Amino acid sequence: MTNPQFNLLVEETDCEAFQFVIEEENNSKNKSMYIVGPYMSCDETNRNQRQYPLEEMQREVSRYTEECINKKRSFGELNHPTSADVSLDKACHLVTSLNFEGNVVMGKSKVLSTPSGLIVQSLINDGCSLGVSSRSLGQLEESKDGYNVVRDMRLIAVDCVADPSYPKAYVNGILESKRYVCNADGTFCELYDNFEKNISTLPKNDVESYLKEQVLKFLSGVKNKY
Repeated sequence: MTNPQFNLLVEETDCEAFQFVIEEENNSKNKSMYIVGPYMSCDETNRNQRQYPLEEMQREVSRYTEECINKKRSFGELNHPTSADVSLDKACHLVTSLNFEGNVVMGKSKVLSTPSGLIVQSLINDGCSLGVSSRSLGQLEESKDGYNVVRDMRLIAVDCVADPSYPKAYVNGILESKRYVCNADGTFCELYDNFEKNISTLPKNDVESYLKEQVLKFLSGVKNKY
């Protein structure tokens, strides 16, 4: 049985809808900066002609809250990364909550004191507008109305971006051209990385047949992507 293939999906939200809040923690003199606003939406077609069903979003927000937010592993990066991995050296904020208000997922993030987090703080203090961009994996199911319905969503991170509307061409051209497969253990692997891994474990006998099989699998994945 062929492993299912997932697209890397990036969705931007309106940067003007966000608030930046300074809060004191535990009645101490230490103050933290928070980003508050709409992080994701569902049950409506977005600017990328995709729609996230409410039940898909509810399930994934619940999983992400349990596995990442509650364990303080819900890191977001500064600007758009080019993979489905989260790099700790680029982390700028930590998502502290995700809650539904109708079909909108309202989020709150603590800006970190990391190098990237200090950049975010400086930009906010200087009056710059920032927004967030969700990064997830999912399968696309084309509807009869022309938009794509996202199935089996897997939220990777919510990233901080300077202008959510500008990087659209870059995101579509670079990030969303990547295709991932779900392994039997539930982990995700980029299509090319999976091919490279299989090639590196060539059997000692019947090398030609094995190599031909892996090349055909890789080409089939590329063909399905386009």
